[in-house]
Amino acid sequence: MPILEKSAKQPLEEKLVTLDSITWEQFKAIEAQLENNRGVRLTYLSGVMEIMSPIGEEHELVKKTLSYLLEAYMREKGMRFYGRGGFTIEEPGYASGTPDESYCIGSNKEIPDIVIEIIVTSGTINRKELYKPKKVPEVWFWKSNQIKVFCLSESGEYEEVSKSQFFPDLDLSLLLRYLAHPDQYDAINEFIQSIRNQ
Repeated sequence: MPILEKSAKQPLEEKLVTLDSITWEQFKAIEAQLENNRGVRLTYLSGVMEIMSPIGEEHELVKKTLSYLLEAYMREKGMRFYGRGGFTIEEPGYASGTPDESYCIGSNKEIPDIVIEIIVTSGTINRKELYKPKKVPEVWFWKSNQIKVFCLSESGEYEEVSKSQFFPDLDLSLLLRYLAHPDQYDAINEFIQSIRNQ
C-alpha cells in the first residue's frame, strides 16, 4: 500500500510523440477516436502530427496564472475583452492547433486577437505557422520562464516584438516577475497594486 501512495503523488510527465506523412484524413480520424480523451492534445501542420499527453501540472499552473494576470490587467485598464479559452483553430487540410488561452480585444470575434501557448515540452511543429492561415494578429509563447510575443506583419509573417500591440503599456518583465511568484493569489493582488501605482 505505501508503494501505491508514493507513486500516486509523483507528477505525470508530459510526453510528446511526432508522426510524419500523416494525411489530413488520417489526422481527423485519429482526432475523432480521441475526442473524449481530455488528457491528449493533437496538433497538425502540413503532414506532421504531434500527440501530447498528459498536460502537466506546471503547464496548467503557468496557463492559469498568466490568464489571471492578463485579465486583471485588462480589467484595471478598463479594456473590453472576451476570453475564448483553448478552442481548436483549423485551416482544413493544412493546420489544426489548440492554443492554451485566447482573447478577443474590444469585441468578440470569430478569430481571437491573441493566442497564448505554454511550452513545457517542445515539439517539432512551428506553432506560429498554425495560426498564420487564420491571420491571428498576435501569438504569445511562455517557455523556460520567458515570454515572447510575435505580431503578424503586413507581409504575413510573425515577427518578435518587445511589446504587445494590444497592451503597449504592459511591461512583459513585470508580468514575468508575478508569473514566477510562489503564490498565485498573492501574485495577482500584488500585480494589481503595481499597475495602480504606475
